[in-house]
Formats: sequence, C-alpha cells, structure tokens
Amino acid sequence: MNHYVTGSTIRDLREKKKLTQRQLAQQLCVSDKTISKWETNRGLPDLSLLEPLAAALNISVAELLSGECVANANRSGNLLRSKFYVCPVCGNVIWSTGEGVFSCCGIQLPPLETEEPDAEHQIHAQRMENEWFVTVDHPMTKSHCISFLAAVSGDRIQIVRLYPEQNAETRFSLRGHGSLFAYCNHHGLFGLRV
Repeated sequence: MNHYVTGSTIRDLREKKKLTQRQLAQQLCVSDKTISKWETNRGLPDLSLLEPLAAALNISVAELLSGECVANANRSGNLLRSKFYVCPVCGNVIWSTGEGVFSCCGIQLPPLETEEPDAEHQIHAQRMENEWFVTVDHPMTKSHCISFLAAVSGDRIQIVRLYPEQNAETRFSLRGHGSLFAYCNHHGLFGLRV
C-alpha cells in the first residue's frame, strides 16, 4: 500500500469512538501530547503502534492506513449477500459473507460488482436431479478465461476454480434458490439467479 496513517484520520476515528486524546494515549501507553502531535501532523505513530492503534479505534490496520472504514452491513452472515474479491496480480480468490477489507500482493482489493451476463458470458444452468450443471461458452486460454464458477444459496457456497484449456463447466449441489457466478479474468463477475 502506498498510504500511511494521517493525523486527520486518527482524529476523526478517535472522535467517532468518543475518546479523548488522553483516553487513547492511556490505551496505547503514550502521552496525550504524542496523540496531539499525530493529529496535527507534527509526527506519525511508530510502525509498532499501528496494530494497537487500530485495535483501540476498533478498525483493521488496512482501514487505518487507507482512512476508509468498511462497515459490514451483513451482521447475520446471510450467504446470499456474499462478496468476492480477486487479486489482479496472482489471481487469488477471496470470499466473504459481507464487505470487508482484504489485500493481496500489496494491493487493497475492491469487492467485485456483479454484471448481467452478455452474449460472451452467458451462464447456462441445467437442473439434473439434485444438482445444477453449469456451463459458460467462453474461450479458456491462458490470457483470457473463466477463473472460477460459484454457487451461493441461503445455507452454502461452493466455488470451483477453473484453469485454462479445460471447459468452463461444473456441477453444483444447490438446494432452494440462489445465484450462480462466473468470473472472467478480463471482464469481471457475472451472475444468474436460479
């Protein structure tokens, strides 16, 4: 990340927590003058204090560094509100039951936005007994492919990682209603309600 915590971020977060400079200083075992210096940009917290500072402000270190708090509105863990994150460098796939702050290869990852499938990314789903047979007619080359297929229902999530030169297809055991997803490494995430 190319950010470091700023004084205004520390002040804003401290005030949101309704903490005085003295109260925050006591939690971190520093003086209230130190907190004042941070907040007026006459000094910065030492790296060793970033984790305790984030904990005292009840946020992650990544949120502290970026200055952006992420509030997960999905408190009940509803799987149908799941979010996917993909690292553009290494291709790691991260799944969460709600919005969060994730980073990989030094990059903070934004949640993928679901697009309506177009002709090139049409998700085909055929019901076969207790399963859905899911296919996507898409090129599967090393530079352009469907990286994963996923099925999300109220009680489970299934992700199948795909690799170039294999077919973009799989079977999912899906009870009830849910959504199917296909992620193209060039065009993003596409979804289909089933």
